[in-house]
Amino acid sequence: MFLGFAFDKDGGWNSSKDRDAYTSFGGRNDRGKSSFFSDRGAGTRGRFERGGFGGSNSRWVEDSRDEEDWSKPTSPNERLEHELFSGSNTGINFEKYDDIPVEATGTNCPPHIESFHDVDMGEIIMGNIALSRYTKPTPVQKHAIPIIKTKRDLMACAQTGSGKTAAFLLPVLSQIYTEGPGEALQAMKENGKYGRRKQFPISLVLAPTRELALQIYDEARKFAYRSRVRPCVVYGGADIGQQIRDLERGCHLLVATPGRLVDMMERGKIGLDYCNYLVLDEADRMLDMGFEPQIRRIVEQDTMPPKGLRHTMMFSATFPKEIQILARDFLEEYIFLAVGRVGSTSENITQKVVWVEESDKRSFLLDLLNATGKDSLTLVFVETKKGADALEDFLYREGYACTSIHGDRSQRDREEALHQFRSGRCPILVATAVAARGLDISNVKHVINFDLPSDIEEYVHRIGRTGRVGNLGLATSFFNDKNSNITKDLLDLLVEAKQEVPSWLESLAYEHQHKSSSRGRSKRFSGGFGARDYRQSSSSGTSFGTRGNRNTGGHGGSRGFGGGKGFGNFYSNDGYGGNYSQVDWWGN
Repeated sequence: MFLGFAFDKDGGWNSSKDRDAYTSFGGRNDRGKSSFFSDRGAGTRGRFERGGFGGSNSRWVEDSRDEEDWSKPTSPNERLEHELFSGSNTGINFEKYDDIPVEATGTNCPPHIESFHDVDMGEIIMGNIALSRYTKPTPVQKHAIPIIKTKRDLMACAQTGSGKTAAFLLPVLSQIYTEGPGEALQAMKENGKYGRRKQFPISLVLAPTRELALQIYDEARKFAYRSRVRPCVVYGGADIGQQIRDLERGCHLLVATPGRLVDMMERGKIGLDYCNYLVLDEADRMLDMGFEPQIRRIVEQDTMPPKGLRHTMMFSATFPKEIQILARDFLEEYIFLAVGRVGSTSENITQKVVWVEESDKRSFLLDLLNATGKDSLTLVFVETKKGADALEDFLYREGYACTSIHGDRSQRDREEALHQFRSGRCPILVATAVAARGLDISNVKHVINFDLPSDIEEYVHRIGRTGRVGNLGLATSFFNDKNSNITKDLLDLLVEAKQEVPSWLESLAYEHQHKSSSRGRSKRFSGGFGARDYRQSSSSGTSFGTRGNRNTGGHGGSRGFGGGKGFGNFYSNDGYGGNYSQVDWWGN
């Protein structure tokens, strides 16, 4: 059973009992009735619908009778509903997430939930959860939602693809629906009729890349459906004039990249005076990209309420020392949440490391692609933009439908490439690191590190593009002498994720560790500063599983991939592996 709701094949309510759970949302026969907005644009079906207003309009009406009660849903819009919710996908191994251990540290941690019904998130959120076909919260959602609902600051570290976006959007939007716009609405009116000049968002989500910002925005639209909250997104590389025009139609929840947001603030288009909720997603990536000055400008040097008055959340797959310091500066008495080991990889991903000389990489790649099938979504990572273009051209000449994405591509080209990849028209995507973080492409079957990154954290994020939200995935990495600096960390990661390790990698790691021992090599990734809440010792936190007394080592076991044990002889060789044509790559 799904959340006590049932659906017909079109995603509608298929029984009177189920419809009762969403009674005040109105039925299909109510769609011709007037909405909560009396704007003459009501009922139009244009770009105004891209907000979360349920598609009826996008402007505020000063004399709306129900303006004060934002908890009431607006009228449904069948076309918009189909657009927002038709693509929902749940991984085949979703239930296995119950085995993932969770550690929370901090004072007075609220108890976690087992069901979305365990916490009051209101009628609008529960209806949209049902439309999204979410069967149950993921571990990060089980713990983050009650923490945020109790208005505690949060620093959360979870696996990529574990549902982090919904973990903050659901409780934040729920709070906004309950509390309404507050002073922000009046401030917008005073700055121009219907808020046509400066906007004062109630919630701000910062993300490092355009792609991630767009993904968060799309999720925000889902959970803002049939509400008065209008999400907006601003990012570099796109027409700023169009973004300003979209903002002027109203903005309650803003998703932004740091650079473009600073630009909007300096133009007087955005004010953060009434920003009650601040989210930093992929925070370590933002620092890696050099955004710390912009982030501090946004948070500390403008009109945003100080910590203690606003509620701040930081999410990422890793938390090195620099991010812990940022948390100290931005968060007030926060709870540190670690879902699984900090910086670890998912056991839903089978990892294979093969020795491949530079001159052999292309031919070996063709062998891999032929073995996995041309229709399986495959993400190939390279280190340089030039390398991405060259490899795409090579694969195209070899008869593969492929595309590529990197930082020199225009925003339009990048979005088109991602669309072609997601749709399966071009099932092979060659990418640089710009696509390694946050991209939610749920059915990627294979990630190939054609060029290994220089640090282990980047490796974690790259292979995290597969095996998302319970799906099974495969990651293959080409290794040679150029990658010696990552040897020890890679070995540690494979062992921890219960993967089989080539004997040559163990030998190299031993040699590298022996050479490095005299230099006092840092262990930033393996158990260092960022591996847990630095404020407390390991004994001060509360460790618990998400259901009963769970195995603190995570969820292993045989699930097709089984941590790398379902590949026949593929893992038994120290070199290239076995015969690719006889490998059961997917184990199902």
